[in-house]
Amino acid sequence: MLDTVVTTETPEGIILELRPAGLAVRYYAFLIDWCIRLAVIIAAAFASAALGGVGAALWIILLFAIEWFYPVLFELSLSGASPGKRLFGLKVVMESGLPVTAAASMTRNLLRVADFLPFGYAFGVICLLVRPDGKRLGDLAAGTLVVHERRREPKVFLDDVAPLAPHRLLAPREQAALIALAARASTLTPARLNELAALAAPVSGDSRRASDDLTRRVLGVAQWALGRR
Repeated sequence: MLDTVVTTETPEGIILELRPAGLAVRYYAFLIDWCIRLAVIIAAAFASAALGGVGAALWIILLFAIEWFYPVLFELSLSGASPGKRLFGLKVVMESGLPVTAAASMTRNLLRVADFLPFGYAFGVICLLVRPDGKRLGDLAAGTLVVHERRREPKVFLDDVAPLAPHRLLAPREQAALIALAARASTLTPARLNELAALAAPVSGDSRRASDDLTRRVLGVAQWALGRR
């Protein structure tokens, strides 16, 4: 079975699952960042042209800084990702799943020169393709990973659900169970909430087939049980 999930254990004994990013999404993120850097360099060139030799010197310094420190600056931010990576839900972390350190970020970005060899990032692409954890040479040296950031699933809040009269008369225990489910709704994942709501489907006259619509109907009955009309 093919699986790109990488598991790691924190010093506290917590098992984390990391999902390394593949070539395609990293390529698109690179293109976004390249366009941003190019736009900044061109704008700076026009702005520095009026300053003559001093402007040219400042432009060369800016060119150097953007080329080598643009990724580092963003990787050390709270998001752990450059604008291109952030757009595609990626971030750079240590192999342990912890935020990337300054030394590791500098190392992985300085070694982009080795990844580029012999041309067009050939070594980096080959290394990334043959490894299940998607590491290029810079990541191997720095002990880092580029991973898909776990997205928070939207929660259901009871105030957003319209009250719904039950399909049949509810027993006191059923009303208590519905109210308890509604109280926990905002703390559950959508999948788990749908699963539990499917067990209470008869109160809304539906079949026991989990779905977002069924969940809202069951929570609507819970609203009705709470006396909201």
